[in-house]
Order: sequence, then structure tokens, then C-alpha cells
Amino acid sequence: MTGRRRPDRPDRPGWSVIGGVVVLVAVVVAVGPSAAGRGLRSVDPATVAAAVAVGAVGTALAALRWRVVSDRLGLPLAWRGAVAECYRAQLLNSVLPGGVVGDVGRAVRQGRAADDVARGLRAVVWERSAGQVVLALCALPALTAVAVRRGSGTVLEVVGAAALVAAGAWWVRGAVRRRGRPAVAVVRTDLRALAAPRTVAALTGLSLAVLATHVATLLLAARAVGVAPSPRLLGPVLLVLLAGGLPINVAGWGPREGAAAWAFTTVGLSPATGLAVAVAYGALGLAATLPGLLVVATRGRRGRRGRRGRRGAVRPVAAPVEEETARA
Repeated sequence: MTGRRRPDRPDRPGWSVIGGVVVLVAVVVAVGPSAAGRGLRSVDPATVAAAVAVGAVGTALAALRWRVVSDRLGLPLAWRGAVAECYRAQLLNSVLPGGVVGDVGRAVRQGRAADDVARGLRAVVWERSAGQVVLALCALPALTAVAVRRGSGTVLEVVGAAALVAAGAWWVRGAVRRRGRPAVAVVRTDLRALAAPRTVAALTGLSLAVLATHVATLLLAARAVGVAPSPRLLGPVLLVLLAGGLPINVAGWGPREGAAAWAFTTVGLSPATGLAVAVAYGALGLAATLPGLLVVATRGRRGRRGRRGRRGAVRPVAAPVEEETARA
């Protein structure tokens, strides 16, 4: 029985990828592939350089947020190491299906270093959740404003979205309860540790700062496409970022592009422009993760050196033993 998969448990990463592909293809077909091509062609070296710089700030802030959570959960985490791990995670999230492989990797490595993988996983989950909660709270006024401008039809959409969020929260609550009292106790202990006023203030401030870097990158993408950055774009930008956090995607692509094609129409722009901005943002986001290649390459070399060193360290030990055996 050990090691077998439960037949009633779906392959969630697989369904996530399939759902992301379906959404992305549907949006591109509906809006037109020329809009996606426009987004890619609009990215120039100067915009890429600016996105990499903004991404560096965002990565450093996200690493600091991770360190705050880890410290409250009793896990040691050096800030420089956290920055390197965040870059690596962002790179893997941007090129592998699901958009979470990199985060799982950094959580497992941190947990193994502290001999507590479960706690490492929880630290990353809480760190990412802090950012998503702040994003949702910032996007809610934008969604409400859209509902007021667009009329009753959009109000129904907002109510439906809120119902889905509530259903998701209820499902998570039930999933935790099904794992038994130990899981509930662990979650409560973590929440008590993270609910200290100074910790909440730190996580909120850092999450707002990280969100600002994502907004800046999306505005860079809009400017590259030909849309002048202005306060009116803040609402659509937040909605696009919120959709990008949904677990149905292909390395971040899918619902984000669909949301952009719709959200930008709320400020008088065409769906094609929204899709072009989202595609440009995806390309800039990928470029901003490229420093993660240096992390992967550097750690790969260190790992090979470490293995060679361990193999070499065994040989000198055997020589004295052989000599004493020969004398005997």
C-alpha cells in the first residue's frame, strides 16, 4: 500500500497546466495572434534593462519577506542566500509548468538545511500567502470600481468572484481539518507566531513594496506597447496581477492574458492592447529572472567540486591501513 497514489486524488499540477493552456489558446484565438506578436515585438533592450533592475529590487524585498517569516517560525535563513534562492525559484517558475516548482524547491532546500522540511514548506507557503493577501486587498477596490462603472452585469461578476473566493477558502479550511487535529494545531501555532503586530506590519510593508515592483514592470510593458502610464491603469494592472496568481497557468501564462484582454477595456482600450501588454509583461518578467541562471550555474559548480572533494578525501585514509597490513 505504501507509495501508491490514491485513485481519488487528481493530478492537480497536470490539470493546472491543461487549464492554463486552454485559457491561453482561447484568449489568443479570440483576440487574435497578432496582438501577442505585437507584445513580443514591443520589448526593446532598454525596457528589458529597466525590468531587470526593477526585478532585482523586488527579488531582494521578497527574500527579506521570506526571512521575516522564517525567523518567526524558528528557521535560520541568511538574506544573501534567500536572494539567490528567490532568483532560482523565479527562474524555474517562469519556465516550468505550474508556476510553483521553484518555490517548492527552495522550501525543500531550506527545510533540509534545518532538518525540518515540513516547516520549510510552511515558511514558503506563508510568505507567498502574505503577498497574495495584500494583492487581493489592493485589487478589491479596483474590482469594485469596475463594477460601479460597468453596471449590474459586472456587479454580478464581482459577486460571483467573491463567492468563488469564499468557496476556495472554505475548501482550504476543510482540507486542513481533514488532515486532523495535528495539522490544525500546527497552522494555529504558525498564525500565532506570524500575528505579532510588528511581524504583520513588516510583512504588509514588504508585500506592498514587492507589489509596487510588479506594478512598475507591468507599466513598463504598457509603455513599450504604446500605452502611456497613468493612474487610470492602476485598476486593470492590479486585476491582471491578481489573475496571474491563480493556480491555473503555464509558467504564469493563461488567466493573466485573459484578464488583461478584459481589464484594459474598462479604461477604454481594446482587448488586443490588453493582450499585447500582458505578453510584453510575461517577456519582461522572464528577462528579470535571468540572474537565476547565474545562481544555478554557480551552485552546480560548487556541487561538482564538493563531490570531487569528497571522493578525493577518501583515498589518503586507505594508505596507512595498507602500509600497516603489509608490515604485519
